[in-house]
Amino acid sequence: MRVGVPKEIKNHEYRVGLTPPLVAELAAAGHEIVVQTNAGMGIDFSDADYIAAGARIVATPAEVFAQSDMIVKVKEPQPSEIALLEPRHALFTYLHLAADKPQAEGLMKSGATCIAYETVTANDRSLPLLKPMSEVAGRMSVQVGAHYLEKEQGGRGVLLGGVPGVAPARVAILGGGVSGINAAQMATGLRADVTIYDINNTRLAELDMHFGSTIKTAYASKAAIAAAVANAHLVIGAVLVPGAAAPKLVTREMLKTMKRGSVLVDIAIDQGGCFETSHATTHENPVYEVDGVIHYCVANMPGAVARTSTFALNNATLPFVMKLANLGAEKAMAADPHLANGLNVYQGKIAFKAVADDLGLPFQAWSA
Repeated sequence: MRVGVPKEIKNHEYRVGLTPPLVAELAAAGHEIVVQTNAGMGIDFSDADYIAAGARIVATPAEVFAQSDMIVKVKEPQPSEIALLEPRHALFTYLHLAADKPQAEGLMKSGATCIAYETVTANDRSLPLLKPMSEVAGRMSVQVGAHYLEKEQGGRGVLLGGVPGVAPARVAILGGGVSGINAAQMATGLRADVTIYDINNTRLAELDMHFGSTIKTAYASKAAIAAAVANAHLVIGAVLVPGAAAPKLVTREMLKTMKRGSVLVDIAIDQGGCFETSHATTHENPVYEVDGVIHYCVANMPGAVARTSTFALNNATLPFVMKLANLGAEKAMAADPHLANGLNVYQGKIAFKAVADDLGLPFQAWSA
């Protein structure tokens, strides 16, 4: 198969769909890899590195798409990229369609087979291709939260871990999944006062056993979230409904109870965000203020640590990329129902029900 890797064009996105080591794996299996020039420069991989691994370099994204059967990316395709997709293409990347109807409609119009990293599953019902970026975003959320709590950044002027005689900052983490647990690991490492909120009592018990006395856990009722928001210095939104839009857990009214200079970090912004006042931002302009509360809502948080993120993502995607290249999209999905769960758009139809429901678009299930 001919596998194409375009250079990412989203604002301040430096990750790349395939690193040279993965290109070498595909080339050794007999596949042709077409890489756009400078695709890996953001993480210090040169065109020469890709050529040495067995890739062929082309100058433009149009050439990548025209000369490839499968496109492997990191972030959702931008309008100029969607225009290059054809029905013969398989697209394998993050899509996050539930919060992006124009993208969904563009992909439907293209006729391409679009498989989303974020809805591919594993035997334990986890999301193995979302997990590495959730780990990165969870850990980053505490770093950026601590940064924007600094007075110089417009924050309250609170040190996350406090000092002897001065209490640490209070951190509320909404959601006890992969990103939530990684945020908690970082926040407890910095000696913050951490509480994780979740609606799954089994998960709360697991978190209690995992962290012991270093954190507190609480059931995420509306009243509990309202109290948490009023008292916290840093609130991290880490909720996930696979494939669907994130629920709005923090309302504008709740925001008015927060201390001036407090910080919200919305990890769920790719799926529309879990704060009512959230809207997507970029690494170029990452924050804005509402009612004196700083909002960090960057839609590609892991892009800030592009090298770590790319290697983590590539480690997870390689088996699926190889299966798609070896068998083709339809045979690969027929052979692997977990990969088939990643199918979001097929033959001009939405093939993932949660996406169809959230966007009000017709749903058509795929069958082998």
